[in-house]
Parts: sequence; C-alpha cells; structure tokens
Amino acid sequence: MLSTQDEAFIQYWEKNRDREKKLLRQLFIGLPLGLLISGGILLSLDLGWYTRANMVANSQMNPYVLIIAVAAIAIFTAIFYKKYKWDMNEQHYRELLYKKQQQQKAESADAAKQP
Repeated sequence: MLSTQDEAFIQYWEKNRDREKKLLRQLFIGLPLGLLISGGILLSLDLGWYTRANMVANSQMNPYVLIIAVAAIAIFTAIFYKKYKWDMNEQHYRELLYKKQQQQKAESADAAKQP
C-alpha cells in the first residue's frame, strides 16, 4: 500500500509535471543556485589564493570575457540542476505508479481467487 506522502506526490506531480518542465521556469527557479556557484568562482578569483594564476588573470584578462563566462556558468548550472531535479521527480513518479499498478493487480488477483 502506498503511503499518504506517496499519494500526495503522485497527485502533485500529475498536476505540475508539464509546468516544471518548461525551460524558462527551470532557469528562473535554478538561477539562485547558479549565481551562488558563480559567486564562489568570482570570490576565488578575487581572493587571489593562487598568486601565479592571479598575476596572469590581472595582466591578460578581459573583464567582458569574465562577465560572459560567469553568466554562462550561472545559466548552465541553473538549467542543469533543475533538469536533473525534474528527471529525479519523474523517475520517482513512474516508480510509484508502477508500484500502485502492481498492488492493484495483486488485489484483483486475490479477489478473483476468493469465492
């Protein structure tokens, strides 16, 4: 028997799975995580813990390239994270549906055997 939590997830995912799959929604919801990772990269560059890389970056780095790279990393991370999360929810949903179908088959077989 499925728990109430599993039943609630099945109902939620049936209603929201198409909405969660949209690219813009994935981008906007995942963007804070992407910006957090990009911020960590910028902080790492700013702290200069690797002095040789810091010297090369200060002498040869174009700030526009850095801005584009940070934005690309943030966007990629945001979309990738939300797509991964969607796939995990979809897999969980399908596993629960399969489990529910197997339980219904077992119950109908038991009901048919009893006189």
